[in-house]
Amino acid sequence: MSTELYQNWKENSKDYVAQNKTFYDQLRKKKKLDDDFHDLDAKVFEKMDCLDCANCCKTTSPIFQQSDIERVSKALKMKVPEFIETYLYIDEDKDYVLNSAPCPFLGYDNKCIVYKSRPTACREYPHTNRKRMHQILKKTFKNAEVCPAVFHILEEIKSK
Repeated sequence: MSTELYQNWKENSKDYVAQNKTFYDQLRKKKKLDDDFHDLDAKVFEKMDCLDCANCCKTTSPIFQQSDIERVSKALKMKVPEFIETYLYIDEDKDYVLNSAPCPFLGYDNKCIVYKSRPTACREYPHTNRKRMHQILKKTFKNAEVCPAVFHILEEIKSK
């Protein structure tokens, strides 16, 4: 990722949701929002490499569905109860999430040691190439505070 893009994000992403309430309201009404996101997702990820940042892995936890728990525990050659006890807890929304940050599966080189078996939420993150972006706009704005790619996608849309 370009150092300039990363710095721009670091300085400007704090409290992105509150700063962009009007922009959020405009996006909710926008037609063809998916097309804009998908085009910019491809454009931004040509310039950025997640391995240069890994802020998502350093600061947030994915939600672990039962299938994720089974897949990751198998990859680690652990029994499901042992995996849950070692790595997860149930949050206020009744979801399994990691009990620590950064992610215990994040390597020193920002590579995931369970990459092929990683949770679905990790596979889909930052969710900027999904269909029906209107449905996850609130999450997308929160992700702009975590992910420089999301921040830059939203800033590009804002500038149009």
